[in-house]
Amino acid sequence: MRKLKFYIVALMLSVCLFLPLQTGVAAEAASGKYYLGGMTAGFMLGAGGAEIIDLSEVNAEEGICRPAEEAGLKPGDCICGAEGVKIGTIKDLNEALARSGGKEIVLTVKRNGECAEVRICPVKEKKSGKYKIGVLIRDTLSGIGTVTYIEKETGRFGALGHKVADEGNDLLEISDSRVYLCSIVGVNKGVRGRAGELRGLFLNDKAIARAEKVCSTGLYGKFENYDYSRCALVDIAPLAEATIGKAVIYSTVDGTFPQAYEIAIAKVDAGNKENKNFVIKVTDEKLIEETGGIVQGMSGSPIVQNGKLIGAVTHVFLNDPTRGYGIGIEKMIGE
Repeated sequence: MRKLKFYIVALMLSVCLFLPLQTGVAAEAASGKYYLGGMTAGFMLGAGGAEIIDLSEVNAEEGICRPAEEAGLKPGDCICGAEGVKIGTIKDLNEALARSGGKEIVLTVKRNGECAEVRICPVKEKKSGKYKIGVLIRDTLSGIGTVTYIEKETGRFGALGHKVADEGNDLLEISDSRVYLCSIVGVNKGVRGRAGELRGLFLNDKAIARAEKVCSTGLYGKFENYDYSRCALVDIAPLAEATIGKAVIYSTVDGTFPQAYEIAIAKVDAGNKENKNFVIKVTDEKLIEETGGIVQGMSGSPIVQNGKLIGAVTHVFLNDPTRGYGIGIEKMIGE
């Protein structure tokens, strides 16, 4: 569950809303500082340029050409500039290629966190008459995960609990990224040896939050124009207060509403440098029946013990989908 699982759905992404609490958390609503999450969120993340997902050939008047391949471009490269002009979208790149008129241009390309200049000659495609370089590209990434908390005073949120990575497992850099309401419409159950996943649909094209930062502990941003009236408020507790024993997680595995599910905390490791501060086991028979345990898309599900938010679900054990890891909430709040 380290990677955010990407989906292509109509207008995708999901963030849910309200939770019927089944613990003593509701009684503390008046004094809490954080709205409890558990809602599934749809994230549309700007890639910060035109990311190459594959190389292709161009059928030009002079024959089959492969400008990108000959220039040394590779899948995973992100084109973020052309002749000193910023490239943020596919449209920007197409316009830059059109301006070239087939003459050599200099692209600014980011690879493994470092930028380099690449000289390339676009060629005119025989059929369309457009100048191309032989790449398949994308400028946005989409997927679903779970919101862990929303800060009451500022509307700032934390989600996922682990890094958002591309297929090469490199930490993504995002720009102009949005969060949308989403509904869970199905579940691929987890089984031993294969992680399950939630299947979600974005409900509309109006974002309810903006994503601003990704790092090793999750994805962060700010909610906008959001109705918190049915959200519960909770206090947070440091790892020092977490104990082995019963707890609950809040997740949305059907529709848009989070539910509470029983788990057991089997281990607390405050000093773990990989953010694996908890080993947890799902004990709730209803959740096991519905999902098989922890599945992709549940990353970020808040862990509550003794009425306080102590962490979030982050990973599943492939050899046992009822077990997984969690991160301490103080590490997320610190971001």
